[in-house]
Amino acid sequence: MKIKQLTPDPNWQKQWENIGFGYHTENNIPYWIENYYFSIQEEFADKLYDATAEIWQMSLKAVQYVIDNNLFEQFKIPLYIVEHIKENWNKQTPSVYGRFDFAYNPLTQDLKLLEFNADTPTSLFETAVVQWHWMEKYFQNKEVDQFNSVHEQLIETWKQIKPSLKGDTLHFSCLQQTLEDLTNLEYLRDCAMQAGVNTKLIYINDIGWDGENFIDLEDQIITDIFKLYPWEWLVYEPFSLHITSDTACANWIEPSWKMILSNKAILPILWKLFPNHPLLLEAHFHKQAHMKNYVQKPLLSREGANITVFKDDRVTEQTLGEYGDQGYIYQDLANTIQNPTGYSIIGSWLVGQEPCGITFRESDNFITTNKSRFIPHIIE
Repeated sequence: MKIKQLTPDPNWQKQWENIGFGYHTENNIPYWIENYYFSIQEEFADKLYDATAEIWQMSLKAVQYVIDNNLFEQFKIPLYIVEHIKENWNKQTPSVYGRFDFAYNPLTQDLKLLEFNADTPTSLFETAVVQWHWMEKYFQNKEVDQFNSVHEQLIETWKQIKPSLKGDTLHFSCLQQTLEDLTNLEYLRDCAMQAGVNTKLIYINDIGWDGENFIDLEDQIITDIFKLYPWEWLVYEPFSLHITSDTACANWIEPSWKMILSNKAILPILWKLFPNHPLLLEAHFHKQAHMKNYVQKPLLSREGANITVFKDDRVTEQTLGEYGDQGYIYQDLANTIQNPTGYSIIGSWLVGQEPCGITFRESDNFITTNKSRFIPHIIE
């Protein structure tokens, strides 16, 4: 694995805007990296594929364990949604996607799971579309490839989900003010349309309730809805109590059982079920006396907020935010990729049941935050 440089097209920003990538730069600071990339080998891509597939199977066993042992309190999941989660799980309500974040130690060549973005992972559009166009632009006459079949797998997954939809229209929803979320949502919606699904856009704040059903602004009943909006936020929306209503019975995607996997409480559960597994970092609900180098993470947090890094029991890095009221977990500190340009982690995508692509995100600091950069990759 190497960082390699290239000479960027001076008009690269305009090119990406032309395909709908409008958040490549923020405050004149690039989020998308055009002028360097990760060069990896096919063996490394295979290693990531196998690790992702294995962690996914372990994660499914962990969900079953949480449900069987009624551990919802450890996840701070509201009581009223618990039966909905169990019902969704027992019915095997389909899931579209997720992204496992891995740390990689180049010296030992170890992959370690940092966390699972199981409910609302973003950077999907950049992974599936932008970096593929980037490769075709700069390497069109060279024998290179990319660990990236996300687009094809998304269309295939929507085809598989289509027969399980309750109605003839699948609504897609996110917050109205977020360009990144809307871009990712519209990309997912486009893939669904390519799979033959009839779709309709509605913003979260426009979801209504007519006394028996969820409805959109045109009073159409919402029978099926994909939301790029976290379950831990959704369950506190004014309309959320109707999610469990006997009359509505809307089909929510991602399903409510993803609340278990998107919560960092799953990390101590995984460690308990698979102690000393080579893909896992030791993790607990309480700080252990023997842990000297570790990370304190809120059960629920986003974009690296409220993370504290300890080395030799001393704080070496910390981020602020509004999370942590639900509690924390404590996870061993991982060694990760460090280059002159920054610290990098690997996001490995699972669509349907298939590992199908990777994302490199780079940060100036050890903690990956919303200031991280997207670095494309190729297989040489």
